[in-house]
Amino acid sequence: MIVLARRLGALAVTAAAALALAGAPAQASPAPIDVRLIGFNDFHGNLEPPAGSGGRVVLSDGTTVMAGGAAYMATHVKQLRTKNTLLFSAGDNVGASPLASALFHDEPTIDFMNDIGVNASAIGNHELDKGYQELLRKQFGGCASDGCQFEKTFSGAKWPYLAANMTFDNGLPAALPFTVDFSGGVPVGVIGVPLHDLPSVTSADAIKGLKFGDEVQAINSSADLLDRLGVKTIVVLLHQGDNTEGGGPNDCKTAPGPALAIAKAASPKVDVIFSGHSHQQYNCTVTDPAGNPRPLIQGASFGRLLSVVDLKIDPRTKDAIRSKTVAHNEVVTRDVTPDPTVQALVSKAVSEAAPIANKAVGTITSDVVAAEQASGESPLGDVIGDAQLDSTKSVGAQVALMNPGGIRADLNFKSSTAGVPDGTVTYANAFAVQPFANILQTETLTGAQLKAVLEQQWQPQPDGSVQQKMLQISSSLHYTWSASAPIGSRISAITVDGQPVTPDGSYKVTANNFLTGGGDGFTVLKSGTGIVGGAIDLDALTAYLTAHQNLAPPALDRITRTS
Repeated sequence: MIVLARRLGALAVTAAAALALAGAPAQASPAPIDVRLIGFNDFHGNLEPPAGSGGRVVLSDGTTVMAGGAAYMATHVKQLRTKNTLLFSAGDNVGASPLASALFHDEPTIDFMNDIGVNASAIGNHELDKGYQELLRKQFGGCASDGCQFEKTFSGAKWPYLAANMTFDNGLPAALPFTVDFSGGVPVGVIGVPLHDLPSVTSADAIKGLKFGDEVQAINSSADLLDRLGVKTIVVLLHQGDNTEGGGPNDCKTAPGPALAIAKAASPKVDVIFSGHSHQQYNCTVTDPAGNPRPLIQGASFGRLLSVVDLKIDPRTKDAIRSKTVAHNEVVTRDVTPDPTVQALVSKAVSEAAPIANKAVGTITSDVVAAEQASGESPLGDVIGDAQLDSTKSVGAQVALMNPGGIRADLNFKSSTAGVPDGTVTYANAFAVQPFANILQTETLTGAQLKAVLEQQWQPQPDGSVQQKMLQISSSLHYTWSASAPIGSRISAITVDGQPVTPDGSYKVTANNFLTGGGDGFTVLKSGTGIVGGAIDLDALTAYLTAHQNLAPPALDRITRTS
């Protein structure tokens, strides 16, 4: 709290300087001031070039190009920099990271972002995976409880993490709401906003004592304050995003969603909105409440795209000339010379992680993918469900449930690591699939509660749409669902170990602590009784892979969908 108060005080001084500058008589200028903003989002510690679909960018014509990698990204940032440039992140810089970053508490990723000169970042939900105190350590530095693992010391981020709508339970701010940067002699206000629904996608224990307010209200109050301080050019880093219906990096084929709604409703004082969270690529122009255009842009994920917004700022008003704003997404291609400083950092992280990362934990006969079939079932989801059930049978578990958002990568047959034979699953591969270190918990549910949990896979949204989140399940559970049935009445024919589930029956169900805490909207799981703790989910998966060598993708016969 003391350090945060100091940061707030420093921000007040910066804002006062902006006010003094804005209030000073402006020199006549024959031309607007050019300021370039570069943004990225959802980097997730991908220091090495990401592999598979996570390393491809789909272009407008359907062709693909391999993209991403911190050293390539650093080169592209340098090439894109102009005289007046600011670099931002829309959040999720770390968390669910590959082992080369995660093994060292994601400190290499913070070092990388320091190296490329990030000016500010929104707080994303994954910034809080390990709790608020760890977020403060990322910001201000210091060693973790097990010491500094990557370098002898860790100085933290040189840029501020922002969250205008994040408070403590008592209403006091838990982070800086905004910062003010200067570019071309112009003050630029930068507001950071995590998604209001962050508690639904983060473990309840990790965000205990924190609250997340409405995004638009937080943006508007911060924009009003910046405006009163004389800061007229305002940027929002929004960790909330929409899905798309295809398209390339500079298409706008977004499905109606929360980011678009926020972009349309937020204060007209805001000139640019960088979004994140949904890992999609789009470049849209949105009309603000005053009828003026502004960009809403997102750059996929894992450092594959850089979102570039070129502003022309009136030297008299210090405000962006909206009609002259130009935005595009730039592909982080791998045909440039990797930045040597960043490449050295990446090589060090990969080398030091290698003894653990390259340890074989199992073998597979072909790709085991996370992609869901029409029923909602996926091969990798089945494997994880079985692994979690195996791990908790000793405490009587009969069924295991896994949230699909916690499955972060495929298990690929073809190895991308030199010296590792195809078909080998390394610890790094398994870690990429389940990087959160969630704890398995086994609880008792009635049959009625189990059905209610399954019914919560379809969740009505405020805009009238329905969000589908299909739980991945162990082989002991089978059921049928009807796509045409009303929400809340879609599930039928539930069996456990081949026996029909009865409403008043008692069933021991395993899930990770994110789900048992009501995560992803599965609130019924909070009602379970007799909770018994188990292993870390990753440990359960690696033990299962070791015990089931030459594992083939399971038959997808657990979930049946009818029309």
